[in-house]
Amino acid sequence: MTETAPTGTDWQAWQESWDRQQEWYMPDREERFRVMLDMVEAVAGPEPRVLDLACGTGSITDRLLKRFPKAVGVGVDLDPALLTIAEGCFAGDDRVTFVTADLTDPEWTAALPYDSYDAVLTATALHWLHAGPLATLYGQIAGLVRDGGVFMNADHMRDDTTPRINAAERSHRHAAMDRAKAAGALDWADWWALAAKDPVLAAPTARRFEIYGEHADGDTPPLDWHAATLRAAGFAEARAVWASPSDSLVLALK
Repeated sequence: MTETAPTGTDWQAWQESWDRQQEWYMPDREERFRVMLDMVEAVAGPEPRVLDLACGTGSITDRLLKRFPKAVGVGVDLDPALLTIAEGCFAGDDRVTFVTADLTDPEWTAALPYDSYDAVLTATALHWLHAGPLATLYGQIAGLVRDGGVFMNADHMRDDTTPRINAAERSHRHAAMDRAKAAGALDWADWWALAAKDPVLAAPTARRFEIYGEHADGDTPPLDWHAATLRAAGFAEARAVWASPSDSLVLALK
C-alpha cells in the first residue's frame, strides 16, 4: 500500500510519518537510538536533563521520555515546520521545552533554558554543516555538557580508505531503498511535498525552504576526525559506541 502523510493537526501521526521516511534511508535507526539511550543511562542515570540538538520533530525526545519518564528534555532547531510538529506532539508536557535557534549563530546557546546538561544528543543532522562550523559547534557543546556528562552524534561518517566496501554497501542499501520505494515508501522529497500541500504545515514549510533551500551542502568527515575534534574541544574521551555499514554513533565524555 502506498504510504501517505497525515493531514491537519494529528501531530503524532506527522511525527510517525517523519520517522518512517527517515527509516527508508536508515533501517537500523531504532537500534542506534537504543544504544544512545543505553549510554545516557550508563553515564547519567534514569533522570537526565537532555538537550536534543537539531531536534526536528522530536524523535529523540519522544524515545527519551518513553524510556525515562522523569527525564527533562530541551529540543533546539531552526526548522519551523518540524518544530511545529514537535511542539504539537508535546503540547502540555512540562518535561519538554522547544527553542528556535540557529546552530551557526555564535549566540545560540543564550536561548537555552539551562546552562548545563547531562547529555546532548543529535542524529542525522550535523552533516549539514561544514567541518569548520562543526568544530566550532563542538566547542560550544563542550561548554554545555556538565563534567561527567556526554555528547553523542549519530550520523554519516565516511571512510574514504575503503572505497570497495563503500561501493558495495551503497549498492546494497540503495537496492533495498528502491524496493521499498516501489512498495510505496515516502522519501525526503515526497514527504516535504505532502507537508507543503497541507493547510496547517504549508506556511511553516515554505519558511523552512526559505531558510535552508533544497538541501544544505555540508561535510561528512570520518569518525576519527569527530573523535579528535571533540577531544580538542574539551572532552576527555571520545570514540564510537555503535556503527552500521554507513553510519556511526560517536560518544564524547566530558
